[in-house]
Amino acid sequence: MDPYRYRPSSAYNTPYMTNNQGGPVFNNTSSMTIGSRGPVLLEDYHLVEKIANFHRERIPERIVHARGAGAKGYFEVTHDITHLTCADFLRGVGVQTPLIARFSTVIHEKGSPETLPDPRGFAVKMYTREGNFDMVGNNMPVFFVRDAMQFPDVIHAMKPNPKSNVQEWWRIMDYLSYIPESTHMFFWWLDDWGVPTDYRHMDGYTVHTFKLINKEGKETLIKWHWRPTCGLKFLLEDEAAKVVAKCHSHATKDLYDTIASGSFPEWRLYIQTMNPSDEDKYDFDPMDTTCIWPEELFPLQPVGRMVLNKNLDNFFSENEMLAFSPGVVPPGITYSNDKMLQCRIFAYGDTQRHRLGPNYLLLPANAPKNAHHNNHHEGFMNFLHRDEEVNYWPSRFDSLRMSERFPISKAHVSGIREKTVIPKENNFIQPGNRYRTWDHDRQERFIGRMVTALSDPRLTHEIRAIWISYMSQCDKTLGQKLASRLSTRATM
Repeated sequence: MDPYRYRPSSAYNTPYMTNNQGGPVFNNTSSMTIGSRGPVLLEDYHLVEKIANFHRERIPERIVHARGAGAKGYFEVTHDITHLTCADFLRGVGVQTPLIARFSTVIHEKGSPETLPDPRGFAVKMYTREGNFDMVGNNMPVFFVRDAMQFPDVIHAMKPNPKSNVQEWWRIMDYLSYIPESTHMFFWWLDDWGVPTDYRHMDGYTVHTFKLINKEGKETLIKWHWRPTCGLKFLLEDEAAKVVAKCHSHATKDLYDTIASGSFPEWRLYIQTMNPSDEDKYDFDPMDTTCIWPEELFPLQPVGRMVLNKNLDNFFSENEMLAFSPGVVPPGITYSNDKMLQCRIFAYGDTQRHRLGPNYLLLPANAPKNAHHNNHHEGFMNFLHRDEEVNYWPSRFDSLRMSERFPISKAHVSGIREKTVIPKENNFIQPGNRYRTWDHDRQERFIGRMVTALSDPRLTHEIRAIWISYMSQCDKTLGQKLASRLSTRATM
């Protein structure tokens, strides 16, 4: 018997029941007792193992993106962008790369309805020949804050009250009244956009600015965009109420049933590009996560398509234990100076090490599919079989060597050490422009939702006045309508 032949897998199931040690179980219905009605014996190893395993079935819930659904498929290159990047998975038209995707709600807990107004997570893990590539984003192209120092606070404000355990508008509007750049996000979150019909009918954006690097070392600033081929659809309040009355997991069910029926969801991937030498030419900061790059200035360029053609084999192992990080990029793709991105490069891996353990990258869903080798050893739940005697580098007893060099960013960085805001805040122009593209009914729905948020009885006159001021700076007519509905005047 080769003791290392069989890795843990249901493919090697025995026809009879065993415990976790592989020992046979002849009775899985009765505990070992003294007599038929006597006390239970602690020596019943199978009972203790079964109950202890049950107690630990749940791992810590994600702080954000707890409620999620996923599927597997592939990415196919449809347009040549090798002049922009040396990334291997983009090396030519027709190249396909296997992937796994996870869609989620952001704020609400794991068992919450999928009809609540909330940003949706849109994360894709590509298993490339040069290691994994995680494209981590949302269905909205902007975020509430632009500096990661504020991230725990905005999430705390949007999560339930720690005393009542109820999400409350007064907390959200109170905190964000101090954050004028959050205004833009409201024009996505409280728009019809806030409740997609399901995961198949929503966009995906990585929000952050990244860089592509080609084989000559030339750098290009980019933003990634996913667009569903079946179009965008949203649920209005009355529609959402009908849907959730029938199924609070409607989006998860829709994704699973659609793939099971053979109708495979598809998204097209586009990029927007900018020359790094041009980043100071505009009235917004290209690294600012509260601003978009206007498509009339930076048109979408097609790259490829994602097809989801296989449901998950197991929800826990391929969804709950699936872990992403925007820091996971292959050669040819790298980071910008985006403040939020710089922190998330650390934060996502750190939270997974807390949730899943230091060896979470050994889990099948997270492990790269290309051959890999390093001297990271041991730690909790390390199930990788290793028989090397040398676990250091360099060594004359080990042939391990460095990989071939690939182009990296050589952008010059200079400045004084300081804690400060970016020079170009531009908090109100883009949300105002977005508001004016809507028809009258859509504008009225947005105003109604803002009125609901600002009508919380615990909100003060001062906070309402601040929000009317923000909205007035986005669009004067919008501010006037909001003030009229709330009988409040703006505080400029």
